[in-house]
Amino acid sequence: VQLQASGGGLVQAGGSLRLSCVASGRTFGSSIMGWFRQAPGKEREFVGAIMWNDGLTYYADSVKGRFTISRDNAKKTVYLQMNSLKREDTAVYFCAAPSASDYNYPPVAYVYWGQGTQVTVSS
Repeated sequence: VQLQASGGGLVQAGGSLRLSCVASGRTFGSSIMGWFRQAPGKEREFVGAIMWNDGLTYYADSVKGRFTISRDNAKKTVYLQMNSLKREDTAVYFCAAPSASDYNYPPVAYVYWGQGTQVTVSS
């Protein structure tokens, strides 16, 4: 199983970015895809997650109302639309998925991780 995140970049405060995460591998069967981020000197934190089957989403309070997660099942791709970006959203963003047998939300553990994509928000 491989997760490939992309779409990061430099954006001004108040701007928008859309991240993508493509899942590949014949054995990929996770029911959940999550987004996390890690800012310099800080611990990795949960951003949000989506259920593949019904599109149900979950968000951290810090991004609720500004970020939206969606998915394209046919493309095995999950998107993180980030609007009204703030400087404190600057971080490396990762997508992650639990094993196929860990299908309830919240999962016990996210075991597959993408490589991360840098998002930098300037003032």
